[in-house]
Amino acid sequence: MPTVSSSENLFDVLIVGAGPIGIACALECKKKRLNYVVVEKGTLTNSLYNYPLNMNFFSTSEKLEIDEIPFISNNPKPTRNEALEYYRRVATSNELQINLFERILSVEKNGTYFKIVSEKNNYQAKNIIVSTGFYDIPKTLDVPGEELQKVTHYYKEAHPFILQKVVVVGASNSAVDAALEIWRKGGEVTMVVRGPEIGERVKYWVKPDIENRIEEGSIKAYFNSEIEKVTENEVFINTPKGTEILQNNFVIALTGYQPDFDFLKKMGIKFSADGKLFPSYDPETMETNVEGVYLAGVICGGMETHKWFIENSRIHSKIIAENISKKINIPRN
Repeated sequence: MPTVSSSENLFDVLIVGAGPIGIACALECKKKRLNYVVVEKGTLTNSLYNYPLNMNFFSTSEKLEIDEIPFISNNPKPTRNEALEYYRRVATSNELQINLFERILSVEKNGTYFKIVSEKNNYQAKNIIVSTGFYDIPKTLDVPGEELQKVTHYYKEAHPFILQKVVVVGASNSAVDAALEIWRKGGEVTMVVRGPEIGERVKYWVKPDIENRIEEGSIKAYFNSEIEKVTENEVFINTPKGTEILQNNFVIALTGYQPDFDFLKKMGIKFSADGKLFPSYDPETMETNVEGVYLAGVICGGMETHKWFIENSRIHSKIIAENISKKINIPRN
């Protein structure tokens, strides 16, 4: 994909984030003949790339399609690798203007333009679309020992945890998938769950599996419980029956993630005061309280990251591109 030279760094639209929704926004901007660029701090679809290697999507392949470009998978629920291949082909075959491995450092309004400084370039853009997702900032446990090397907030594959005593914190899809895979590969798994049961949004074909493994004792689970402290060789768990101390090699804390709110705040975007941190935007246009700054995708949900997915936020790209093209008065074909 082409890299924009310094002499060309004046755009109608700069899109922050090259995930599926960022790619969808780029496609719509291209169709509207808007001069655009996508800037991504990591690789293409960086969040999907960092998903577990053997992950299957909850959605079917047609619900992950963008711009009506067919997504063909071998099974009804596509895999991580199939999704990576699909979005890679969409981006490359459409020759989208995407600059990868380039973190945005600052955004400043300068008259009718935004001045954007990245690690590699300086840009000017009339409009900004933020489609950065939420996978990069984990919700921490805030307990002693969380900084130890044995504690991670991401899970890739089971192999490193074979023959190890592993505590998985959480009861979401990611936590359940990790617990089951590690147990099946030969790890000794204990789950620590803040609530009274496995999460209600866990994939319907996986939920009975984890519940049966817990009921038969293959996987130990502490419900209504929280981690108190982590040491090099132990984990302290606050349970309804008091503190339990377990021998432990690894802690995988899959307690969720949150958007980069600081990035939005620095641009002047306002948030709800109810603790859910919903960013301010007009659902008719997706434009925020800062004129010229738009939101697309899961970032629209604030702390409620389960509200927006690829399948129900694809429409954001069309709404935004239509609104921007009207403001700029790009003639239609």
